[in-house]
Amino acid sequence: MILGEKIMELRKRNGWSQEELAGKLNVSRQSVSKWESAMSVPELDKILQLSDIFEVSTDYLLKDDKEEDYVPGNPETPSVRKVTMEEAQDFIKVRKEASLRIPAGIVGCILSPVPLFLLEGMAEAGRLRVSEDLACGIGFTLLLLIVAVSVGGLIVFGIKFGKYEWLEKEEFELAYGIAGMVKERSEAEAAPFARKVAVGVGLCILGAIPFLLSSAADNDLAYVVGLVILLFFVAAGVFLMVNAGLKKGAYDQLLQEGDYTKEKKEANKVIDRIAVVYWCVVTAVYVGWSFLTRNWHSTWILWPVAGILFGAIAGVVKMGQK
Repeated sequence: MILGEKIMELRKRNGWSQEELAGKLNVSRQSVSKWESAMSVPELDKILQLSDIFEVSTDYLLKDDKEEDYVPGNPETPSVRKVTMEEAQDFIKVRKEASLRIPAGIVGCILSPVPLFLLEGMAEAGRLRVSEDLACGIGFTLLLLIVAVSVGGLIVFGIKFGKYEWLEKEEFELAYGIAGMVKERSEAEAAPFARKVAVGVGLCILGAIPFLLSSAADNDLAYVVGLVILLFFVAAGVFLMVNAGLKKGAYDQLLQEGDYTKEKKEANKVIDRIAVVYWCVVTAVYVGWSFLTRNWHSTWILWPVAGILFGAIAGVVKMGQK
């Protein structure tokens, strides 16, 4: 084990973050990060301080072949799984593939009501030579087909991605050299991530403009067209935001930063259990409400409301885990 790995291991065994260790040494967090990723080496006085802080010998810190069975205040610390360079690179590759497939599946679900809205709206306006009931039946059939294909694709890819689920839920360590590589890629993706999120949010907001204008017009077909345009804008915005988030999340997950710190992993386990029940109930309410009222133009509002409410629930859970 080299110096950087020993610093990381001893820091984690003491339960300190990089910021906390940096504070004890009166250096920046970036300095500690560079030591642990072997991008730089501590000066001699810092090595002496590390020896005192961790209560280990300088020989143990400096000699790569020197091992020491001492963990201050934590003699029975369990071993932590280590991520190899091959695993890290494969995970990033799979996550990039997910950044296209997952948002594509979500977009399919968002746009699935479009045929129903258009067919029913055109039938009501007399633009189709079919009854409103038939138009509604065809539209609803297409809706189910699009959802089935979209969700099926998500499930198939989810099975493939499942082999790395432990990275999201368990604590682990990175093998030598991985942290530096991941940080470099993360920094390179920072600007594209910000641009995609900004454009995505902008599209979601701009999509409301044609919808509001069509709502003001006294024309049912115009209202439907405005709603469809809104869905396309929202779908494009969501695609960009999810795509960017999945790419950035891959680096955060490996570095165990952001939403993937030890504390937040515990909170995410609770949120996952809540989500299973929550979204099943929301889906049942949506289908029941829509069938009873046959007002598909309005019942879709349940989904953004449910999403906002779930975000609030997740926030409460995370606050409770602090």
